[in-house]
Amino acid sequence: MGTTATGKAITIRETFSRTTTVSIDIQSNLAIIWDLLTDAEDYPNWNTTVISIEGDIQLGRTIALKSTLDPKRTFKLKVKTFDQYAVLAWGDGQGTRTYTLEPIDSQTVRVTMSEKIGGWMFPFYAKHIPPFDTSFEQFSADLKKAAEKKTIQ
Repeated sequence: MGTTATGKAITIRETFSRTTTVSIDIQSNLAIIWDLLTDAEDYPNWNTTVISIEGDIQLGRTIALKSTLDPKRTFKLKVKTFDQYAVLAWGDGQGTRTYTLEPIDSQTVRVTMSEKIGGWMFPFYAKHIPPFDTSFEQFSADLKKAAEKKTIQ
């Protein structure tokens, strides 16, 4: 991997789905980043894109997430994958958000967040879903800042 993940989001639109992905290289370790991603109660303290997350981020559990993208709505999301220090995914019937942690070297972790939303009804409601790019870029910048701050403490 000769490239650096900079935190710039990319969205791919298809007829029945939309996928937004962002990757960022963080000067930290897997445990610190994983702890940030799995501590629901702490999200609003470091993540400016999340209003709140209630529930336990554990495999099979359901969380209630409020996002700045749609502050009046609470998303009920099931934790679908919980592969410690590697992959975390949650979602509902319309989509899944996946976080992947990949060590680049002993001091750097590449974190990729990707969300695919869609289904056969997607063309009918797609125009009502705001773009995720700016929010994803902010999330990755917030995660980088929080993880690197914890690393130097």
